[in-house]
Amino acid sequence: MTKKLSEIKIKECSIDEELYKKYEVKRGLRNKDGSGVLVGLTEIGTAVGYKVVESDVVPVDGQLYYRNYNVLDLVKGFLADKRLGFEETGYLLLYGKLPTSEELQVFNEELTKLRKLPDNFKDDMICKFQGNDVMNMLARSVLILYALDDNPDDTSPENIIRQCINLIAKFPVITAYSYQAIKHGCAVASFYQPENQMGAAETFLHLIRGDKYTKLEVEILDLMLMLHAEHGGGNNSSFTTRVVSSSGSDTYSVIAAALGSLKGPLHGGASQKAREMFLDIMENVKNWDDEKEVEEYLRKIMEKKAFNRLGKIYGLGHSVYTLSDPRRVVLKEKARELAKEKGREKELQLYENVEKIGPEVIYSIKGKAKKIAANVDFYSGFIYDCLGLPPELYTALFANGRILGWSAHRIEEMISARRIIRPSYKCVSPREEYVEMNKR
Repeated sequence: MTKKLSEIKIKECSIDEELYKKYEVKRGLRNKDGSGVLVGLTEIGTAVGYKVVESDVVPVDGQLYYRNYNVLDLVKGFLADKRLGFEETGYLLLYGKLPTSEELQVFNEELTKLRKLPDNFKDDMICKFQGNDVMNMLARSVLILYALDDNPDDTSPENIIRQCINLIAKFPVITAYSYQAIKHGCAVASFYQPENQMGAAETFLHLIRGDKYTKLEVEILDLMLMLHAEHGGGNNSSFTTRVVSSSGSDTYSVIAAALGSLKGPLHGGASQKAREMFLDIMENVKNWDDEKEVEEYLRKIMEKKAFNRLGKIYGLGHSVYTLSDPRRVVLKEKARELAKEKGREKELQLYENVEKIGPEVIYSIKGKAKKIAANVDFYSGFIYDCLGLPPELYTALFANGRILGWSAHRIEEMISARRIIRPSYKCVSPREEYVEMNKR
């Protein structure tokens, strides 16, 4: 019965492609030139990949801004002062300004205080109902926190900020415990406890690995979280945050919806796919230094003859960035540091070869005029693997960073927009007269 109904539904839902052209539908809320349809205003962040010159769209080197600050400048400042940047970035996105040292200390102390999960939460909510996907367990845990909030439906700015800071603090713990429950079961010995004076990155590594991590690993994971924190209001999960917030819903429902969006392989799963693709390349390309052999295998991937046979080189191309992704620029340098520490320079060279050769293979097969460059997901999987973190954690770590941006967008939507988001869909099905059942 289900199969038959599915076949009927597939046929019914197959809308004629020409109708999209006839009614000038902007599919995916994208304009003909690939840019996003303007649906709102924000002061939180923006990604820039092109500029308009006399009505022409001109590619430029990618730039990413958090509030009024170029992300590359923020990273440069963090690295120069040899300090972690995730919590400072959180303060910037939530409050709209960079903190003083005193303000940052208070913010960090508040996060540390809120890290601990409610009594029996780990045993009753994570262990007893463990699933097989960290993202789903994270979303479920967020919804359970609604029931433990004394004032869950208050949408005043003060209460929303309180709820968001609580979620930001708890995300690393819930993520780590969910993974541990899936991987090792719920033996007490497999769970470490969060400690004071640890930022989000170190907390996560401690909960996963105890004390077996290096200072460089903490610095790089902190950087990864910071670079994933925000990407403008138009990315799928942040837009989901704003759509659900516009209905007046509670913070926990909003963040759970954002997690559902990020879980989708077209949004948050790209780093995992990129890593899987590279493992496949490493297995099937004998000489990683032979650019000709690498090119031939990439061509097989594009022609749907290799890897997952979907015809896509993961980690190349972006909906906004054209010439470069600024996050990739930073991560590539950190990937080199990690590769040297871990003795994986040869593997990194393969990545660099694919980054160099891949776009030309895509151009030759698809004939794309748009410039294609490596994006943030290209090196992310390699970095996570060097940190000893498995693929099933990649998207959840993305969420641990992006919770900062989601929180900021929720607050801004509730304060500034004040109108439910409700775009239009045109019904193109023919009208029919009702027929009584005995005459059908």
